[in-house]
Amino acid sequence: MFYTRLILGYFMQYLKTRLEYRGDFLVQLVTDLLFQGVNLVFILVVFSHTTDLQGWTREEVIFIYGYFLVPFAVFAAFFNLWDFNERYIIRGEMDRVLTRPAHSLLQVILETMAPESLIGAVTGLAVMGWAAMRMDVDWSWYDPLLFLVFVIGGAAVYGGIYITLTSISLFSDSKTDIQPIMYNVGNYGRYPINIYSKVIQFVLTWVLPFAFVGFYPASFLLDDDRWSILAMVTPLVGVVYMGIGITVWNWGIRNYRGAGN
Repeated sequence: MFYTRLILGYFMQYLKTRLEYRGDFLVQLVTDLLFQGVNLVFILVVFSHTTDLQGWTREEVIFIYGYFLVPFAVFAAFFNLWDFNERYIIRGEMDRVLTRPAHSLLQVILETMAPESLIGAVTGLAVMGWAAMRMDVDWSWYDPLLFLVFVIGGAAVYGGIYITLTSISLFSDSKTDIQPIMYNVGNYGRYPINIYSKVIQFVLTWVLPFAFVGFYPASFLLDDDRWSILAMVTPLVGVVYMGIGITVWNWGIRNYRGAGN
């Protein structure tokens, strides 16, 4: 109950802050939609020069891209850790967080969350729906349930990786630029994995498993049996990487020296 009240309190405070500047809020929503539209245009441009991409049709690639937007939107809404180093380490706000009787990671997540990013999930669902209608996808009764499980698992994969990267700042007070690099690597997960080399396929599956965020679950929903087993372990991969992230975070907290040293 303590954490439930804490989460609701942070969320209500967030709404008060964001709605104080409604114009800025709306501009950010429109900007996010335009950014997603640019990526969709890129796919259309590619298919204007070819009929398929390593055996994948235009609609299938668009479906995979649309699916990817959903777990990515959940991640972006609740794991908005991009400026953690600057805000919490260099400016010393981590010391304030550690004086409060709640887990430090939860506090940071609640203070930096951006629920407006969930608009990306709406866009992703719309893109998926359009592509599915064009392909006449045959849905099973359990697909919506699997979809929710896959989305949570994919968001946990992303979240676990970025929590681990963020935790590096707890061991050093210097700026790190690894997160933008990892963001670019993560974008590979929004396309069919077999268009890449074997080395990249291995990395995206077993090292930085961004393929579990978009491709593997989406291919299962498309009734492609080649990757069905990998798709079904998406929740497990999410639990493992989230566990790694939390473990590294707790380790970093124990080694954190404070802003005064």
